[in-house]
Order: sequence, then structure tokens, then C-alpha cells
Amino acid sequence: MTRTGERRRPAEPGRRPTMSRAERAKARRGRRSVSARRRVTRPPRQKEMRRRWVALLSVLTAVAVVYLLFFSSMLGVRQVDVAGSNSVPADQIRGAAAVPDQKPMLRLDTDEIRDRVARLPGIATVDVARSWPNTLEITVTERVAIAFFDSGPGGDGVHLVDGGGVVFKTVKERPAGLPELKLPSVSADDPVTRAVTGVLGVIPRQLLKQVTTATAKTPGSVEFVLADGKTVRWGTSADTERKAKVLAALLTREGKVYDVSAPDLPTVS
Repeated sequence: MTRTGERRRPAEPGRRPTMSRAERAKARRGRRSVSARRRVTRPPRQKEMRRRWVALLSVLTAVAVVYLLFFSSMLGVRQVDVAGSNSVPADQIRGAAAVPDQKPMLRLDTDEIRDRVARLPGIATVDVARSWPNTLEITVTERVAIAFFDSGPGGDGVHLVDGGGVVFKTVKERPAGLPELKLPSVSADDPVTRAVTGVLGVIPRQLLKQVTTATAKTPGSVEFVLADGKTVRWGTSADTERKAKVLAALLTREGKVYDVSAPDLPTVS
């Protein structure tokens, strides 16, 4: 038994120094705390590997989706549907669209396709849409003739004109039921042409059927001749409904020229 104040004998060579019970308990607590810290700060190897595999699979999935959408023919164009065509053949519209077969849908430039189809003379508007997974839909609105003009002897024939003054088709014979434009030149860029076709496009259908010729010297001086030989001075396309009502009342009176360009002050002569 060691007395108080006595020195501990040094350990003999080759023998481990003896530790008191308190020192041994302290050492065990120290070992447990280090092990516990390692368990908290270092995740198990299996869990770490699982995280790496999840990250790798996520990257591979993203690459596969990009390839499928932008480079694979699996979601490529296999069919081009055309709606709204009547006088313009659907095959002609498909030819103008020039859609590459099996090209990935997302890589199609629908604006360029629309512009190519819109260059066809008989097409007024075009809408292009993707219909997944493999169909491109082209919806068109064709131009409707509202009048015609004859290029005369030595010309290139009879031309159909729509409500915007666009010359879009040439035919061999004068079409029945359409008024003839009597103008020096006919073009969508000509303000006088647009004024005349604009008036023809807004007057009542029943009145339009009676018009045989239409002309103007300025955009505000549109006039036309009816089937019975009467001349109507219409003016501009403004106040269409009021002018039509006034004209209907004036036509019950005898005369040759009916002026409704100022509907509040109409005249008959």
C-alpha cells in the first residue's frame, strides 16, 4: 500500500507502467469520445457510394433526355398535316414547307417554315404547330378573290385580287360575280388599289353582287358602277353602314349618279 507522499516506483524495464483505476477510466472515456466523433463526421462508405451513384445516374438521365429531344429521330417529324387548303393543293404546301423527314421536332424552326409557306401566292396566313410526338401541323388561310383586273391585249391574262389588293392568281377567263378593277395599275403597295379593294371588302354582300366595275383617282374617291348602269360615288371606306342605308334609300329615286361620300348630304343627279 502506497503511503501518501511516497513516490511511485519507476516501472521496471520491459514492463508497461501501471495505471490507477481513475486513469484507466479516463482513458476509456477518451477513446469512446474519439470513436463517436468519427461516426458523426464520417458517413459510412456504403452511404457515400450510394450518393455517388445517384449523382452519376442523374447526369446520365439528363444527357439521355437531351439526346432524345434534340438529336434522336425517335421524336422526329414523320408526318406533316395540312389544314385549310382548298384551291392550293396540300402537296404544294408541303413542298413549300420543306420539312426534313425525321428531323427532331424541337430543332424545327417553325417561323422559317411559316415564312416559306406564306410565299405561296394563294396563301394569306399560316400557322405552324408541333403535335407530339411526330406530327407537324400547318394551318393556312387562303386568299379570297374580291375583284379582278384584265391586263388587256398583249397582257398576261386575268388576275384575281383579294381584299388587301394582293394579286395572287391568274386565270384564263373573267370570273363571274366579281367586279372588275378599272385602275392604271393594281398592286398591294398602291394606296388607290388598297382603297378600292378595302371598300369592296366592307360594303354589304347584296350590294357587292350588283357592282360590275370599281375605280378611283385617289384613295378618297372610290366609285363603282352597278349592273343597271348607275354610278355610285362612295368616297372612303368610313361610315360603311350609314352609306349603305342611305344608298338603299337613294336607289329608289330616278338618277344616274348617286353620291354618298358625305352620307349626311347625299345627292342624286
